[in-house]
Amino acid sequence: MAGYFTEEGSAEAVNARMDENIDPRLAEVMACLVRHLHAFAKETQLTQAEWEYGIDFLTRTGGICSGERQEFILLSDTLGFSMLVDAINNRRPPGATENTVLGPFHVAGAPIRQMGDGISLDGKGESCLYEGRVVDLDGRPIAGARIDVWSDNADGFYDVQQPDIQPRWNNRGVFVTGPDGAYRFIGIKPVSYPIPDDGPVGQMLGHLGRHPYRPAHMHYIVTAEGHQGLVTHTFVGDDPYLGSDTVFGVKKTLIAPFERVAGGPAAWRSPFDFVLVPD
Repeated sequence: MAGYFTEEGSAEAVNARMDENIDPRLAEVMACLVRHLHAFAKETQLTQAEWEYGIDFLTRTGGICSGERQEFILLSDTLGFSMLVDAINNRRPPGATENTVLGPFHVAGAPIRQMGDGISLDGKGESCLYEGRVVDLDGRPIAGARIDVWSDNADGFYDVQQPDIQPRWNNRGVFVTGPDGAYRFIGIKPVSYPIPDDGPVGQMLGHLGRHPYRPAHMHYIVTAEGHQGLVTHTFVGDDPYLGSDTVFGVKKTLIAPFERVAGGPAAWRSPFDFVLVPD
């Protein structure tokens, strides 16, 4: 009978047990998951000991999760899966600014600041002027675009990682463009930093001979009425980890210039324009 389990027909036996009246999308996703999962075990000839280790790894991954730490997202990030899902859901035409992963350190409700304001509140790091325009695909400026920005501090930590050390809203702010679509603020030249690597995901990276570092970057969420929202970073062009970002977040178009300046409002300048797609 078709319902009996065999090695050759394992996936078909499992998928045949689904009721015909369940949500069609759930049926599609689960059937595909079962097919690929069973194919993986057959292709690798998975041993019982390896299966048990995998179960233990997932158990430990879940056990370290808390309100402040999501180890499963870290696992997804380091396997490139987060970036793949992001890419599938944010396909854009040529010329538009590309998306990348949100990251775990965004905080809603950052203060709205005036154009040209500084966002670094702890006095650390090399100052950097970030400026450019928010435009549409035809290069026309977008007024009223909301630019939510955040970065680590000069020690490689976000303010939410050090609530007793860093001032609240350190290296964060929201800016709203005028009729010219221009934005301008002073932050710091960010630094590269390691993701948390003291748990199962860090152990996995070690076994794979991989480092836990992210290249230096500034985060942006850019939104404007009538346009698709943009979640992205700009990356420091000379960072040694650009080609080996542990979460695969770097895209070539997002590597921004960082120029030394003398006599200006900051030690560095990083120009970058954001090109939005109609909604």
